[in-house]
Amino acid sequence: MDSGVMRHEEPDISGAPVGRRIFLGLVVAGAAGILGGGAIQKGLSAVMGPIGNHDPTGLIGLIPLGNNFRFYSVTTGAPRKDENSYELTVGGLVDTPRTLRLQDLRAMPQTSLVRDFQCVTGWRVPEVPWSGVRLSDVLDSVSPTAEATAVRFTSFDGTYTESLTMEQARRDDVIVALTMLDGPVKHDHGGPVRLYVAPMYGYKSLKWLGGIELTSEVVPGYWEPRGYSIDAWVGESNGRDDDATS
Repeated sequence: MDSGVMRHEEPDISGAPVGRRIFLGLVVAGAAGILGGGAIQKGLSAVMGPIGNHDPTGLIGLIPLGNNFRFYSVTTGAPRKDENSYELTVGGLVDTPRTLRLQDLRAMPQTSLVRDFQCVTGWRVPEVPWSGVRLSDVLDSVSPTAEATAVRFTSFDGTYTESLTMEQARRDDVIVALTMLDGPVKHDHGGPVRLYVAPMYGYKSLKWLGGIELTSEVVPGYWEPRGYSIDAWVGESNGRDDDATS
């Protein structure tokens, strides 16, 4: 499907399937970092740091180093976008496709929330302030057709994708984030605009958001063919409703 997102000029590194042994080894290392405290985490940082930001699998960057974000990408990176160059294309099964600039997003009603960022490998950054536009408001602005039952997201890194059902996408705690940590979303955090899906693990909160496409069914994202769950609920600890099953 044509997402309408321009690919960047840097060479893309397609994520190769990750072997079970490698994946389990990294998960064990991550657990060791959580249980072993600062000394083990500092050691992991020293070993992983030089290669973590260019790991095409993205797994090395998931190793926890205390209550801090790990910066990683499944490609060699993403181009930098600013006030003049950023665009978000919104289309697919809609009546009025749009291209939104930063000023367009800022002009829409804003919402704020404080929620944890939880990685599927076990580390968590607690009580992160987020603000931006509810995804449901962005969707309403393009008038989805009756056939639209899911939403696909593309990153302007040229490779990463994710999806939600329409019901998931319309939750009040799913936002197109313009600020986090009390300031604009920085490039390394996926800025200037990223997705934040509060009740789900971090791989659903796509960085460097460049395209939103409404589809007739859920299209598995980057990690799902590599063994991750289509539904990535964290649980009640991060605001999931008891009856939220879709």
